[in-house]
Amino acid sequence: MDKKPDRVLSLKGLTKRYGDKLVLDDIDLDVYEGQIIGYIGPNGAGKSTTVKIMLGLEATYAGEVEIFGENIKQNNVDYKYRIGYVPEMADLYDNLSAREYLSFTGELYGMDAEQAETKARALMGIFDLEEVFDSRISSYSKGMKQKVLLISSLLHDPDLLFLDEPINGLDANSVMIFKEILAKLSEQGKTIFYSSHIMEVVEKISSRILLLNEGKIVADGSFGELRQQNKEGSLEEIFNQLTGFKEYKDLSEEFVQIVQRDKR
Repeated sequence: MDKKPDRVLSLKGLTKRYGDKLVLDDIDLDVYEGQIIGYIGPNGAGKSTTVKIMLGLEATYAGEVEIFGENIKQNNVDYKYRIGYVPEMADLYDNLSAREYLSFTGELYGMDAEQAETKARALMGIFDLEEVFDSRISSYSKGMKQKVLLISSLLHDPDLLFLDEPINGLDANSVMIFKEILAKLSEQGKTIFYSSHIMEVVEKISSRILLLNEGKIVADGSFGELRQQNKEGSLEEIFNQLTGFKEYKDLSEEFVQIVQRDKR
C-alpha cells in the first residue's frame, strides 16, 4: 500500500485585514509533499499576503498556520531553514560577487561556508555563469541576477519552496531547465508554491491550481479538473470566468482606437 504524502502546510480560518480592508477571508487549505501549487489570482487578491504570513514576515492575522506540523506562531524560526523563497521584487547585494552573496546566503541557512561556495559554483555552472562567479552582481543583466536568486533559494535544499514570478528575465533555455528542475524536485517530495501571471507556465507545471479572488479560494484542483468544472479551454479563460473579468476584449479594442486616434 502506497504511503500517503505528509501534510506540509495547513491554513485554518486564515483571515487578514489591513485596516477596514479584508484581504484574506477565512481560508482553509492543506498542502502535501510533492505538490506543485500554482497560486494565481488578480492583483490585490491576497496572494502575496498569504505567502508573507507563511514565511513569518507578517505576524498580525487571525486563524492558524501550521508548517511541517507546527504552529508558526508558537514555533521558533527553525522551520525557515527548510524553506526557500524567490520574491517578485528582490534587492540583491549588488556590491558583492556571486561567490560572496551565495556563500553568505548558504551560511544563513546553516551551511558550512566552503560547502556553500563549492555548491554555488557548480550551480552557477549549470546556468552558464561560472565565469562571472567572482564578478560584482551590479554588472549582471536582469536574467543573470534572476538566476542567482533561484540558486540562492535552492542552495540549502529546502523542503518547501515559494516562488513569485521566478522566471522573470530568464532566456528560453533557462526556463526549460528551471521547469525540469521543479518537476524533479516534486518527484523527490519537495513542495512548491508557484505564483505567476503567466498562465501557460502555471498550467503546464502545476499538479494543483489554487485561484484566489477577493480573499477567497474560488477554485482548487488540477488543470484538468478545473477545465472540466468550468468548460473552458485554457487556464487564462478559466481565470477570466471565475474572476469575472470579461471586458478585456472591449478594453483592448478601446486602447487601440485611442492609440490610432487622429492618425494622419
